[in-house]
Amino acid sequence: MPMYLLGIDNGSTLIKAALFDLSGNEIAVHSSPVEVRMPGPGRFERSLDAIWEVNVEVIAKVIERATVDPADILCLAITGHGGGVHLVDARGEGLYPAMEGVDLRARGYVEQWLEDGTFDRIHPKTLQSFFPAQPAPLLRWLKENEPQVLAKTRWILPLKDYVRFRLTGEAYGEITNMSATSLLNVRDIRYDVELLEELGIAELREKLPPLRQSADVCGKVTREASRLTGLKEGTPVAGGMWDVDASAIATGVTDDTKLNIIAGTWCNNQFVSPAPLVSKSLFMTTVFCIPGFWLVLEGSPTSASNLEWFVKELMGTERNQCEHDGISIYDLCNREVASTSAAELVPVFLPFLYGTNAGPDAQAAFVGVNGQHRRAQLLRSVYEGIVFSHRTHIEKLRRLRTLPGQARIAGGAAASEVWVQMFADVLQLSIERIGAKELGALGCAITAGVACGVFASFQKGVEAMVHVSGRVEPDPRNAEAYERKYRRYLAAIEALSAFWSVSC
Repeated sequence: MPMYLLGIDNGSTLIKAALFDLSGNEIAVHSSPVEVRMPGPGRFERSLDAIWEVNVEVIAKVIERATVDPADILCLAITGHGGGVHLVDARGEGLYPAMEGVDLRARGYVEQWLEDGTFDRIHPKTLQSFFPAQPAPLLRWLKENEPQVLAKTRWILPLKDYVRFRLTGEAYGEITNMSATSLLNVRDIRYDVELLEELGIAELREKLPPLRQSADVCGKVTREASRLTGLKEGTPVAGGMWDVDASAIATGVTDDTKLNIIAGTWCNNQFVSPAPLVSKSLFMTTVFCIPGFWLVLEGSPTSASNLEWFVKELMGTERNQCEHDGISIYDLCNREVASTSAAELVPVFLPFLYGTNAGPDAQAAFVGVNGQHRRAQLLRSVYEGIVFSHRTHIEKLRRLRTLPGQARIAGGAAASEVWVQMFADVLQLSIERIGAKELGALGCAITAGVACGVFASFQKGVEAMVHVSGRVEPDPRNAEAYERKYRRYLAAIEALSAFWSVSC
């Protein structure tokens, strides 16, 4: 009898479901977007009901496309981004729009906590930097601005835990997600009332859900969820994981021998450590999905979402034509970038449309554009700027430990041969690609397999389901050109710092 594992990936714009067999072969996949609303400056929201409805849709469609018996789906797990806040009542009904992972409304609290010493006092427990879309500052904002909503709230949940609650009727806080919220003592892996008091939100402790591991079974599909999705009632649902953990597992990163690069909405660069690393200059250390390990992460919202903006705002005609012709607009982008060369001195692009790793006031910019530049060269600028942002984070990681000589890549950029080669050349690292396309869902499927006992461990699941499709070696002939370009990138940031600091 065939057996399958289901992974569901709740991204910032797209929600995807993918069904895998136990060898990691993708049987069927379906994705659908959820509209992001911007009701005010720095506010990015989605409807919780819409998120649930799209999850229902993609699960039902993938079962339909796969033409499998739902009884043959042994287990499922969900991943999602780590930022934002999702407030629900005791039944799981949404009480406030989902605040997204690039939301900026709580920036003032981040600045306050950095200035008044709060960060210094709590960092030994949280092991992470603040960012505006993190649950801790967003909850403080809600306390000050929407107290009546918090009064009605029963559970404060990360995105994927909200979806799991709707599937099972049981509320839990999975440990990888919760350890990235600044609400948790990451060293001791527990909630800490003194920490919450420092943040001014101690009264919310009872609204934080019970903690569970990634591979714990955290409920079963209810009759109502079965009716909506087509899943068999009683199908076990694993705890799942934060999307950075899912990408690490899906690329075979289960120990400290590999670097993982995720070029998606966020620019994430990470490795696994057998002990928590403590550094105020580090973005964050979180609890890894494999017990006994921590994830050391350097990241910012400065990656492939910048290319999505370029395509949406500046290539509308081309995108419509590509849709008509049945091809991907990103294939067109890749061809145009491939028509240029690493040696060309293209404009510098600073990929700070949705946030920055270059200071709180930094904003996106093209620097050095002239009338001879073509769109292809501007596209190369976008690709290069995003890679340079990744390099900035990776240089920080290099100061903490000697990095491996190879990396595994995930995210939207992993599908682009020209972009992966650029990563290899800029970083002068071997970059390995994974055969599966839906890596977030694959990481979840492996987790589901561990949860239901198909695999004895994450390592065994990776051995069975993760397959390297190829390796891209760095071209030493491009090393010097990219080194010069990287220095220009840093110089552009420094030159604009005074401009950004002037308020209008």
